[in-house]
Amino acid sequence: MVLRIVRLGTPRAADEGLRIGTVRRPPRGVPKTEFASQNWYDVWYPNLAPSVETMKMAQQASTPAEWQAFVKRYRAEMGTPDASRSLDVLAALSHQTNFSVGCYCEDESHCHRSILRELLREKGAKLE
Repeated sequence: MVLRIVRLGTPRAADEGLRIGTVRRPPRGVPKTEFASQNWYDVWYPNLAPSVETMKMAQQASTPAEWQAFVKRYRAEMGTPDASRSLDVLAALSHQTNFSVGCYCEDESHCHRSILRELLREKGAKLE
């Protein structure tokens, strides 16, 4: 059993399992009925996406200091009780079944999913 961190909209791994979209907004121009068949996600879970304000920080970050300010703020958002419990659930599920979480960003190193990967690892998730 394993949890994968993926780019939404990319081809799925053969044994990837359920794909969870941890994004603030659904994909533009794609009918809701086609989200899964087009490899976006099976379940939309914006609860683990950065807030709109925090996402803007990430998009505008052009220096390491600006990126670190985003990381600090997103980690604070994920430290709230609701988000922390969601991370606990996903970490526990990673030991029981295959699934993935992801975002649209092309470069994972400049995307909230890189921090999400760290947070899930810290919670004991079994990651690919």
